[in-house]
Amino acid sequence: MTGHEIDANVTVGYPVTGHPDRPLRLGPGARLRSGSVLYDATVIGARFATGHNVVVREDCTIGDDTSIWSNTVIDYGTRIGDRVKIHSNCYIAQFTVIEDDVFLAPGVTIANDLYPGDDRSAKLMTGPTICAGAQIGVNVTILPFVRIGAGAIIGSGAVVTRDIPDGMVAYGNPAAVQRPVRDLPDIVERVSAMPAPAQRRMRPAENGRA
Repeated sequence: MTGHEIDANVTVGYPVTGHPDRPLRLGPGARLRSGSVLYDATVIGARFATGHNVVVREDCTIGDDTSIWSNTVIDYGTRIGDRVKIHSNCYIAQFTVIEDDVFLAPGVTIANDLYPGDDRSAKLMTGPTICAGAQIGVNVTILPFVRIGAGAIIGSGAVVTRDIPDGMVAYGNPAAVQRPVRDLPDIVERVSAMPAPAQRRMRPAENGRA
C-alpha cells in the first residue's frame, strides 16, 4: 500500500455482505493504529489517520487530511469532508454529513432516528449536517435532521435539537443560540487584561505543569 504506516492488528477492508465487488479505497499516506477496522465499500482520501480501535463502516466517504481518534465509530453512509478532526469516544450515526474543517471534541454522540423501534421512523433515518468549520464541544449530543451552521460553536454538554445558524455560539439543554462567534474575541481580550496569576488559572497547563 502506498506510503502507509499500519500497526499490527488493523483490518484494512473488512468484508461487507452484498458488496463483494466494492473493495475499500484508501488514499496514500495513511496512519492506522492498532485495533482499527476499515470496512470495504468505503472511500477514504489521502493522509488519513486513526487512533486505536477506530471503526469506519461501509458506504462512507472521507476526504483528505482527516483524523479520527481512539474508540470512535463512524457508522455506514456517513459523509466526511477534508481536514476534519474527530476526537476520541465519538459515535457518528448513519447518514450524517460532516463538511470540511469541522472539529468534534471527545464524547460527541450523533443520532439519526427520532423514534427508535418504530418502523416508520426507521425509514426516515437521517443524521444531522454539520457545516464547514463548525466546532463541537465535549459530550455534545446532536439529534437527527439538525443543521449546525458553518463556523458555529456548540458548547460542552449541549443537546442540539434544532438548527443552529451560521456563525453562532449555542449551548445548553436544549441548545440555545447565545451570541455570534465574532463576539468571542472580546472574551480573549478580557482574559489577556487580567493579572498574570488569574491568566494562569484560565489557561491549560504547559509541559505537564500548572
